[in-house]
Amino acid sequence: MGAVPGDDETHGVSFRVWAPHAERVFVIGSFNDWAPWRTPLARDPEPGSAYWSAEVDGAQPGDRYRYLIHHAGEQVIRTDPYARAVVDPHDDGVIVDDLGAAARPAAPDGYTPPAADELIIYELHVGTFAVNGGPGGTFADVIGKLPYLQHLGVNAIELMPVAGFPGERSWGYNPAHLFAVAGSYGGRQGLKALVAAAHAHGIAVFVDVVYNHFGPDRLSLWRFDGWHENGGGGIYFYNDWRSATPWGHTRPDYGRPAVRRFIRDNALMWLEEFDVDGLRWDATSFIRNAHGHDGDRGADIAEGWQLLQEINGEMGARFPRRLRIAEDMQRNGWLVKDTADGGAGFNAQWDASFVHTVRGAVIGAYDETRDLQAVAAAIGGSGAAHAWQRVIFTESHDEVANGKARVPEEIAPGDADNAFAHKRAMLGAGLVFTAPGIPMLFQGQEFAAGGWFDDRFRLSWDTASVNQGVVRFYRDLIRLRRNGGGQTAGLRGRHTNVYHVDNEAKILAYHRWREGGPGDDVVVVANFANRTVRNFRLGFPRGGAWRIRLNSDWRLYGAGGGKTSLPDVAAGPAAGADSAAGLAYEGRLTLPPYTLLILSQPPPAG
Repeated sequence: MGAVPGDDETHGVSFRVWAPHAERVFVIGSFNDWAPWRTPLARDPEPGSAYWSAEVDGAQPGDRYRYLIHHAGEQVIRTDPYARAVVDPHDDGVIVDDLGAAARPAAPDGYTPPAADELIIYELHVGTFAVNGGPGGTFADVIGKLPYLQHLGVNAIELMPVAGFPGERSWGYNPAHLFAVAGSYGGRQGLKALVAAAHAHGIAVFVDVVYNHFGPDRLSLWRFDGWHENGGGGIYFYNDWRSATPWGHTRPDYGRPAVRRFIRDNALMWLEEFDVDGLRWDATSFIRNAHGHDGDRGADIAEGWQLLQEINGEMGARFPRRLRIAEDMQRNGWLVKDTADGGAGFNAQWDASFVHTVRGAVIGAYDETRDLQAVAAAIGGSGAAHAWQRVIFTESHDEVANGKARVPEEIAPGDADNAFAHKRAMLGAGLVFTAPGIPMLFQGQEFAAGGWFDDRFRLSWDTASVNQGVVRFYRDLIRLRRNGGGQTAGLRGRHTNVYHVDNEAKILAYHRWREGGPGDDVVVVANFANRTVRNFRLGFPRGGAWRIRLNSDWRLYGAGGGKTSLPDVAAGPAAGADSAAGLAYEGRLTLPPYTLLILSQPPPAG
């Protein structure tokens, strides 16, 4: 599909387009002086074919082109839906010759994406990730920050959508040209260079894809071949009540095989041509249900579910190490079941209950309103078997915009750098990186960026210099989450026991482990109140000395933390309430205000 250059023996370019209602189709471009009649396409010979194609000897890579389609006495000029590059001012397609895996930079020897239990995802928006003082970020800017991200401990970046969108600036969730890469970011070659550089730094690259709607602005797919009904968008869209989405009446018609093929080809393009390590699907609930939520069976879109299964099934078979993430926000377990069992076939989904519960617990102004029972349920998730089937976070592009703000800004509007804002934001982040799930950061969270996300303003890297202590906190937290030093293997384990929930004192504790034992068992305790608790009695799974591996109140993390370090905890036989939870030992410790502690025992010598 699209414009495909010939090889050394076959000169020219092959054009192929789907236009079932067209009466005639022409390709016009710089190679034929945009002549409207000079280069016709022929309908494919199969009876009833909806495809048109031609071999054009005079065309070559670098030429611009569009399709001229005749329908019902009218002529429409359209951008190729499969155009791999698009340029203004008329959204001309550009013929490219770097299709396929052979045309991308070679992957570093021995690179494989991180396993799910090791993943640390950093979500970023290329357009605001500028580091050179310019008006907008590029893939080259992201490449320049890869050493910083690697030092932070990040091993996966998730790019907000980079497919072609109208204008120079956008979040990316209004895709107009799905097969093109935003030219303002650096285009195809820029993305390929980023993926290669990220892999060289041991960092995977995930890309957001938007298939719940297209556009809606400057959308060449709209009434592509001239046909439509009921005021709808024509062949690529539903032309009935199912067309409506929160972003416009542009939901793709998943019931048409050619539309499903279009989306499938696009999903696989990111893997085949750019070597990305996974896809994060935007708002999948609006693919499988017209109203975007469970409990409304009359609005279910069966062919949308079929689309999810088909693409995830093929991805799983052909690219088993590439991650498939759903932003569904319904916590529907069928999203992460295998397609063979009737599921949608995703590996993981964003967990709305975690982010909303934990954000609420740390943002609230009054300690007495913090619901630790709800926090405990959010930490525990849905059991050991599903530890890595959810992505957990306190900040994402959605959670820090559209009327919401960064966590420190929500805590102290207009004063996001005050001590309480930092301490409580760090407390929430500590839960993200110690609970079962795949942890995710949003750009700038690691240096306590304030305000909210706005694609008009670049990320303020000066704040990272000011808040170096917060950056150090995240670096230490990530190191423990990945079991750096071999002291906290339990944070990569499947097992969680939230055993201490005191909603009156606002103290929470849980045990994480993989196999159990020194160097594996991890105890996390969090104080959600603005007071120091001394001589606090807490259960432990094993006796002996427990070392505090991280104290979020440490003075070097900033935020007006304590001036002294906390001592090791000696655990002896238990007689307290925690023993009822199966913890046979207990120790006493000090809990500073709004502080999270991570404790473990050293592994046996040798």
